[in-house]
Amino acid sequence: MALQTQEFKLRRRTPMSGRTLVSPVPDGIKARIETAESHLADVFKGVTTDGSVRPGLYTIQNTGSSTSDIKTAADSFLGSLDPALKADATFEVDSEEWRRWCNIHPYLMRHGAFLDAASSSQRDLAMGLLRESLSPAGFETARNTMKLNEAIREITGSNEEYGEWLYWLSIMGTPSDDQPWGWQIDGHHLIINFFVLGDQVVMTPAFMGSEPVAVDVGKYAGTRVFETEEQAGLALAQSLSVEQKRQMVISEDMPSEVFTTAFRDNFEMKHEGLKYDDLSSNQQSLVMSLIGAYVNRMRSGHAQIKMDEVKSHLSETYIAWMGGVDEDSVFYYRIHSPVILIEFDHQSGIALDSDVPMRQHIHTVVRTPNGNDYGKDLLRQHREQADHSHD
Repeated sequence: MALQTQEFKLRRRTPMSGRTLVSPVPDGIKARIETAESHLADVFKGVTTDGSVRPGLYTIQNTGSSTSDIKTAADSFLGSLDPALKADATFEVDSEEWRRWCNIHPYLMRHGAFLDAASSSQRDLAMGLLRESLSPAGFETARNTMKLNEAIREITGSNEEYGEWLYWLSIMGTPSDDQPWGWQIDGHHLIINFFVLGDQVVMTPAFMGSEPVAVDVGKYAGTRVFETEEQAGLALAQSLSVEQKRQMVISEDMPSEVFTTAFRDNFEMKHEGLKYDDLSSNQQSLVMSLIGAYVNRMRSGHAQIKMDEVKSHLSETYIAWMGGVDEDSVFYYRIHSPVILIEFDHQSGIALDSDVPMRQHIHTVVRTPNGNDYGKDLLRQHREQADHSHD
């Protein structure tokens, strides 16, 4: 249900001071920074089940799905920037800035070209890069999270924390037809890491969320996100037998956050819940549709390649659930295999006043386990092949 004007109940919070961190840094923010830095100091391994990366899951290949339009869009965006802003926007392809994304305070650990300070034409070119990289549905979801970030600014009046263009766009490496490069958009409730090698892409980690998830007031009245992800997940849960639910529901309590959020690149998550093979054919179709809701944020050709990869590991795919399965329940779910991890979670309020999880605040994340988030395994293989070729 979309929020109406009279339904808004906001938290009373001390507003942020301007568009920089206040000084001294509050203890809560300081602790987050310290925790983040400690995780970033660890060598990247990727999400695993037990700390050991499973080798041989990803290979460099020709996909037949061209990325030339993505490169052209990136070149156009970079060409619109003056030298200083271009310097802010560009990084090496193996830069640690890939991993320095975050969903909290808009001025914490940010880097790249700040879209709020960009011209309207530069913003159009930035969005052109997203449009060329994503499917129409994926682009719409990304833009709607930005629009709902504007809606919560209107609702709260907090110009420092929220807004449609409080996002940073970075180009990693040099856009190329055959050399590795990529881009990242980073900001509140929208983080996409997009790696490109030839005509292969990796679009993870991808963190998308919103509070609220729907509005009927303001500049973007009628905007809604994550309805399919929510309702398709619930439909799957409600289709299960008592015994299947017993296996799938690993806790009645909700987590406070998705487990593989920012700075958890090396998170260890064992396979839990109900195995794909223990589902009926109809239930398996529901799972594939649910996975598709996330994977199909990619362009159709690349999405099909990823779905084929997912299908090759269905016997090792698990569905886990936390929370309730009633029509009005709040819940968490994940779909986990060696090559994909999807998490969905109802959150408690941050701007809206709710100390318990609610339907109006959702976080989702998609990961590529076993070392290929940010395309790092493909980048490793590319460099190894290049070294051998040189020898």
